[in-house]
Amino acid sequence: MASKTAPKEEVVDYSLNNPDTLTKYKTAAQISEKVLAEVSKLCVAGAKIVDICDKGDKLIEEEIAKVFRGKKITKGFSHPTTISPSAFVTPYTPLSTDEKENAVELEAGEAIKIQLGAQIDGFGSIVCNTILIGQDDNVVEGRSADLILATHYANELLLRLMVPPGVLATGTDEEKAKAASAKAPTQSKITSLLEKVVKSYDCNLVESTTSWVFERNEIEGKKKIVIAPGENSKGEGSPEVGEVWGVEMGVSLGSGKVKQFEQRTTLHRRTTTTYSLKRPSSRKVLSEVQKKFGTFPFSLRQLEDERDAKSGVIECVRNNVIRAYEVVGDKDNSPVARLLSTIAITKNGITKLGGPPALDLAKYKTDNKITDEEVLAILEQPISRNTGSKSKNKKKKKPAKKTATTAAKSEEDEDEEESDDE
Repeated sequence: MASKTAPKEEVVDYSLNNPDTLTKYKTAAQISEKVLAEVSKLCVAGAKIVDICDKGDKLIEEEIAKVFRGKKITKGFSHPTTISPSAFVTPYTPLSTDEKENAVELEAGEAIKIQLGAQIDGFGSIVCNTILIGQDDNVVEGRSADLILATHYANELLLRLMVPPGVLATGTDEEKAKAASAKAPTQSKITSLLEKVVKSYDCNLVESTTSWVFERNEIEGKKKIVIAPGENSKGEGSPEVGEVWGVEMGVSLGSGKVKQFEQRTTLHRRTTTTYSLKRPSSRKVLSEVQKKFGTFPFSLRQLEDERDAKSGVIECVRNNVIRAYEVVGDKDNSPVARLLSTIAITKNGITKLGGPPALDLAKYKTDNKITDEEVLAILEQPISRNTGSKSKNKKKKKPAKKTATTAAKSEEDEDEEESDDE
């Protein structure tokens, strides 16, 4: 009697070549951006950070429940809602059971960073924006304007430096081939160019600001770009077509050097390390984390019993089963701004999947401006090819500074309708 052969498991293509992958990334990104907008409205002077974080997480859960109904796929958080006060660099999410940190309120005028994200089938989109509390429609001047504009233009420059050589090349076949054979900028060159931007506004890059390649169930892939690297930190690899990246920019009104803050570490992430945990509370925490969050970041306040989680996570961290994200901030306690966008790199350039909203440049007034010709030239470059989905009227050339400003802003508005045919 002939033996039956087991059916072959279907190999699923999780790359961007599979349209479903891009759909899932975009769906997660739309949720992330929608919740970011709602959380931003909650950020007013006197509001408690822990309350805003809780509301943000509930909004993510509500939006996630509306999509891919009935599908046997995981969906949830790619990053919990975090609200980082002015001098904080890393995402911050206090606990309701910590009396001191539970009472932390937002203060008028401070630069706060909102970071959060959703994931569909392991394809996560994380977004971060910096807002000034209480400014709303007011015109922002002085050092606050310097910080926001420096961060905006540095971010726009970095996005353009993420485009692989030759992707947007035009001209003859020979010219295109020459452009494609050029080497991507080194990470030291990237830092050097970004420093020119932020120093134009008398600011500094935040030490070891890192952008990562995103993969399925992984927000810290094999490649990374480290800006202004600190001791023992360096980048690895260059962006390529077919990749998704989390692109981060961090700028400080101080030196940009960082230090560990005294606040409790509440943001964690499961690693791939296996270890036989001894304590029941530790095993309970790990089991809950695996079920709810997989390998994506989570806050201890998201676990069933916050008090048990605080004790149970200790053994997990000690044995590297769970990684702790220390609370880090500006060494001088100076205000810090951060932006984070999730992008896809395609043959048509960069598609912004999710990110901070377009900045209304008219609201920020300062005497400082970018004058470096190399930087201005890069800022005038597009981040994606116009695929003809909409006809656009070409604008007349404007002076260098205004042209760079217009280009950087218009790219934010246009990329949604470009590069969608991948």
